[in-house]
Amino acid sequence: MYCRNCGREIANNAAVCVTCGVAVGQGANFCNNCGAATVPNAAVCTKCGVALAQPIVGEQKSKLTAGLLGIFLGGFGVHNFYLGYTGKAVAQIVLTFCFGIGAIWGFVEGILILAGSINKDANGVPLKD
Repeated sequence: MYCRNCGREIANNAAVCVTCGVAVGQGANFCNNCGAATVPNAAVCTKCGVALAQPIVGEQKSKLTAGLLGIFLGGFGVHNFYLGYTGKAVAQIVLTFCFGIGAIWGFVEGILILAGSINKDANGVPLKD
């Protein structure tokens, strides 16, 4: 295995690269499989053809927090505000106050978040466990 930050070979069970100190799996300059330099934003390594992990852009939000917000405050769209889906959150508020059905929608989404069916925020960043 190779460091994605500096390209040096590292042990398979290492938590950090002893050369540069970066955590294993972090960085996007080198292929994790062969250690070759990668092209910025490339989907695969041009040397070995292995898919390159795309860097996470933005802060990961908690799946547990989003799910519980959906279950308990889903009618007010709080979980969708938390995940960045502002338009959907406003629609849930309107449906809750006008028709009383936004709470059911929020409850179901809360369950789906906890079950893993909804697993990304509005920016496409995966939710953390």
